[in-house]
Amino acid sequence: MNFEKTLDKYAELSIKVGMNIQPGETLLVRSPIDCADFVRKAVKYAYESGAKHVYVEWSDDECTKLTYNLAPDESFNEYPSWQSDKYTQIAKEGGSFLTVVAQDPDLLKGVDPERIANFQKASGKALKEWRSYTLTDKSKWSIVACPSLNWAKKVFPNVSEDEAVEKLWESIFKCTRADLDSPVDAWKEHIANLKTRTDFLNESDFKTLKYSSAKTNLSIDLPEGHIWHSGEAKDPNGIGFTPNIPTEEIYGMPHKFGVNGTVASTKPLVFGGNIIDNFTITFENGRIVDFTAEKGYETLKNLVETDEGSHYIGEVALVPFDSPISNTNTIFYTTLFDENASCHLAIGSAYRSCIKNGNDLKDEDLDKVGVNDSLTHVDFMVGSSDMNITGITKDNKEIAIFRNGNWAF
Repeated sequence: MNFEKTLDKYAELSIKVGMNIQPGETLLVRSPIDCADFVRKAVKYAYESGAKHVYVEWSDDECTKLTYNLAPDESFNEYPSWQSDKYTQIAKEGGSFLTVVAQDPDLLKGVDPERIANFQKASGKALKEWRSYTLTDKSKWSIVACPSLNWAKKVFPNVSEDEAVEKLWESIFKCTRADLDSPVDAWKEHIANLKTRTDFLNESDFKTLKYSSAKTNLSIDLPEGHIWHSGEAKDPNGIGFTPNIPTEEIYGMPHKFGVNGTVASTKPLVFGGNIIDNFTITFENGRIVDFTAEKGYETLKNLVETDEGSHYIGEVALVPFDSPISNTNTIFYTTLFDENASCHLAIGSAYRSCIKNGNDLKDEDLDKVGVNDSLTHVDFMVGSSDMNITGITKDNKEIAIFRNGNWAF
């Protein structure tokens, strides 16, 4: 594999399929400094696609860790208004957002969890208006990944540092189809295939989903007028974009008060620079009433207690066990990849585009139609090779959706 050529195709894919940049558009790229080579290529493709402005906002894991270890306690209760104002202004003016992830999964291991929780709350409140644009697809947005050394070593701990980074690049290229002759064309075909199953789910108009496996027994009601989405989203001008590269999911919205039972995690969750693993969550009438975790219990507790909405889930997503990412038999320790290897749910805010006229809903009307709102949105993986999912129609007909972890239709 010619690395530079494949990296170039990956950058082109992020701009032409992920962002679908249009002439005159503003793009903000948020990226760790480890990913500079990729970002430079993406910036080039953005301008060649007609972007008017491309701004790059850099971050650094080491500086982040220094901040959490050395900054005074009160600093974690604040978030700079100039930062949130910048994001919101770009969104209001029709700009788009590309996020590059490469974080060390153990970055904040050992840091006082209260500091992390306080900053999550402060940033969530400050960025709520901006997030309203991305959660409703009023702004185009996409997430891609590039290796960092610490992330690569976490995924591939038994090889040298150079080999770990090389193996992670190979996995990313394969999972994103960047290693194919024409990734852009391959993604158009992939999105069309996802849409076929999405259409079936929307036509079926299920009222309830029943999940069952060795560790999970869960019932999820779906709100009236719910809409399933996959692959490609559309902004208010009808311009398509792909929020996640890679993506294998079809996602929708649970009824906020219609989730009952217990679900078990099947992959580690990285949240706030810490790992939560082997956990269960129990729901009654939508609300989280109990949870356990073999690792990261305090981190999970802080996540659930972010606000009132974080005691409920806002997304239900279907991903077959026999999917390209799952078939790598790799735990990536980043939600972008692990969520696309497994059925998952999300604690926190719903995507309002997942219900009819959702983008026009007022906050005070959300509970009436069963739409959850929160400062956070965190996916966790629940799919497994023995997962069965059955859809219940409004006339109580049962239709197999998943059997033994894979699509049944």
